[in-house]
Amino acid sequence: MSDVPAADVPALDPAALKAGDGARARLERLLDTGSFVELGSRRRHRASSFGLERRRPDSDGVVAGTGRIGGQPVNVYAQDRKVLGGSLGEAHADKIARAIDKAIKGGVPVVGINDSGGARIQEGVAALDGYGSVFSGNVAASGRVPQLALILGPCAGGAVYSPALMDFVVMSDEAYMFLTGPRVVKSVTGEEIDSRGLGGPEVHGRSSGVAHFLVQDDDEAFELARRLLDFLPPSASQRPPSRTPVPPPEVDLTEIVPSDGRQPYDVREVINGLVDAGDFLEVQEHWAQNLVIGFARIDGETVGVVANQAKWLAGVLDLTASEKGARFVRFCDAFGIPLVVLVDVPGFLPGSSQEYNGVIRKGAKLLHAFTSATVPRVTVVMRKAFGGAYIVMNSRSIGADAVLAWPNAELAVMGAEGAADVIFRKQIQADPGRRDDLIDSYRSEAMQVDLAARRGSVDEIIDPADTRRALVTLLGSLRGGRELGHVHDNLPQ
Repeated sequence: MSDVPAADVPALDPAALKAGDGARARLERLLDTGSFVELGSRRRHRASSFGLERRRPDSDGVVAGTGRIGGQPVNVYAQDRKVLGGSLGEAHADKIARAIDKAIKGGVPVVGINDSGGARIQEGVAALDGYGSVFSGNVAASGRVPQLALILGPCAGGAVYSPALMDFVVMSDEAYMFLTGPRVVKSVTGEEIDSRGLGGPEVHGRSSGVAHFLVQDDDEAFELARRLLDFLPPSASQRPPSRTPVPPPEVDLTEIVPSDGRQPYDVREVINGLVDAGDFLEVQEHWAQNLVIGFARIDGETVGVVANQAKWLAGVLDLTASEKGARFVRFCDAFGIPLVVLVDVPGFLPGSSQEYNGVIRKGAKLLHAFTSATVPRVTVVMRKAFGGAYIVMNSRSIGADAVLAWPNAELAVMGAEGAADVIFRKQIQADPGRRDDLIDSYRSEAMQVDLAARRGSVDEIIDPADTRRALVTLLGSLRGGRELGHVHDNLPQ
């Protein structure tokens, strides 16, 4: 249900019968120059109730077709709020569903521009069935071809579910998404809130996690879409594009990562020191910031990066970080993108709020995503890997192809302080002055990376300076092992 004014079909001026130009212009700016071929430009609705028989503009409020981005074929559609409010009816929906279907058949990505107030109320159940056909198309395409939703205006009511079923959502500063608008919220709950506060980019980029990227305007959205697609394969049956590698600037990783495991640092600096120069695109940058995910290239080849962020909640895993990581890992696995996992995790975040909100269930999603992944997976333990979070972060025990560790890394059930307080509880109670010595004893006897290497939990201890070289070699040896083709969908988390 939506109370957005655009959902009510407005009266049209004569120029609107030739409308669609706004949507067409957007697609022309998104696509390679001169590459757009429109399909269905004369399509009109067949409704005859509530005066709609007098308002049958060409395009029916959505422009669809095919073109190229960076030379790569894509199928596209763009809603036009100036035509019937961009509202979705039977014909409108059929054009979108056909664009998605053609993308599946052709093995090409689909990019949709959303700018609509929702279902065309005058068409009743036909509009709702239209949404169902679009959603079915999104689900059929999931895990087969990449799907990008650019939210560049209103996206309300049933309209929000198509973007949520797609792989990536980009929101501009003027966009909003919600199931029920401010007036309905007020009438039902008494809460007074405006459209931006209810479903603006800050809400979905920082709080809900619905938006993967926040941008200022159309042009930034189009540039982001082009950059993202440059990392991705056209379909699950093809490999991601290779690029000429540009080595990263030389950095001393030991200067970035403090030896004291309690000191924060920005893991993005580590990532940028390992991947090809300028080739890291972070995903969901503002949500669940204790986990950093994104696409990069190593030696010219696309990889997905998953990294604990020590500068945010000390890098712990929690329910939102687990959910964030799980869907990203699943996307990478669906499209044959190898995974590089940088580990510095003290465990899962404790607390009643986490338990009440399902950290067990959400943590299991990340565990399942890594364990079931068939793409190459290489883990680097930088400082610490403790408890269940050690297992979940692509450990050797759940199928990592290789686990590397830096010389000062620690792997254990928990940190030395907590472990000593449990194991040596009686000794510490009898003589509190011994606590520091007992902590050191536990650290040397149970946490040293040599112990993990001897039992095979770590494949090799490496100098931090050799990390990029090791990743290049390992990924190169693993990359050709998986057959191309559809593996699984990219289920919304």
